[in-house]
Amino acid sequence: MLFHQDVVVATLASGSKGNCTYIGDERRGVLVDCGLSTKQIMMRMEQLGLGDARIDAVLLTHEHSDHVGASRVLDDRLFKRQGERVPFHCTAGTDIGLPKRVRPTTRVRVTSGVPFEVGAFTIEPFTVPHDTRDPVAYAVQLGDLRCGVITDLGRTTRLVERMVSQMDVCVLEFNHDLEMLMDGPYPWRLKQRVRGHHGHLSNDQAAALLRQGASAKLRHLVLAHLSDDNNEPDVAQKAAEQALHESGLTRCTVHVAQQRQAVGPLKVSAPLPLREPTQVPRTRPRRRTASAVDSEPRQQQALFG
Repeated sequence: MLFHQDVVVATLASGSKGNCTYIGDERRGVLVDCGLSTKQIMMRMEQLGLGDARIDAVLLTHEHSDHVGASRVLDDRLFKRQGERVPFHCTAGTDIGLPKRVRPTTRVRVTSGVPFEVGAFTIEPFTVPHDTRDPVAYAVQLGDLRCGVITDLGRTTRLVERMVSQMDVCVLEFNHDLEMLMDGPYPWRLKQRVRGHHGHLSNDQAAALLRQGASAKLRHLVLAHLSDDNNEPDVAQKAAEQALHESGLTRCTVHVAQQRQAVGPLKVSAPLPLREPTQVPRTRPRRRTASAVDSEPRQQQALFG
């Protein structure tokens, strides 16, 4: 029997006030970050029809509060709901940097570039340039499908481009429009941080990343972590769609994640593999016995006189 696996991706919230993404199927999955309240996480999953989905793990990208703020409360809530502690995976640097008030009970340290398994999921953390101790993004694979969440990075790298090239669904940072940032209300020091090599991706930088890394595998692109002050959804979407068009990726659908409501669920199905053609067994030639060989001249003599 051929195995067919669907993957569901839902961005529960994205932005400077809280980030959380669900990756899995309709029965179970993982959360990438938990920066909005536990109440909102549970409510938004319920609204998307994922209220009964079991959470097998929480993947923390880095220690900033808009990515980890609900960790302890969510830990307790999932324990009451599922009857066991859910592991919170993070790098050693993130673990050290977690504020004590949000530290969950079970923390599992991961290493960039070293995949690990959570149930049926294969998860690969990979390094991104951001101004924290040891930040990572995550690629999550289920069956033949691969999804990723890549936010909070100041520039692209060859590693990031390679990871994007393998994804069917990519949640990618489109944080700011550079002109809006420079003309906007932020103090100069904050502007320099945001646009720095360890800050956040601009629309143009993210579009360049797509031109370099995105492949024909990509079916859904979710624009994430948009700034309320320094970006507009239509501006970010135009930059993304133009980059995809120039790359010939016409079947990829662009979505814009939001801070105040969930986006999704996006469902992706892996194409069924082609059946191998049935091979006809080769028949061995019949062995000729000595008596059969001796009888041939007599048969020919009878036929031709």
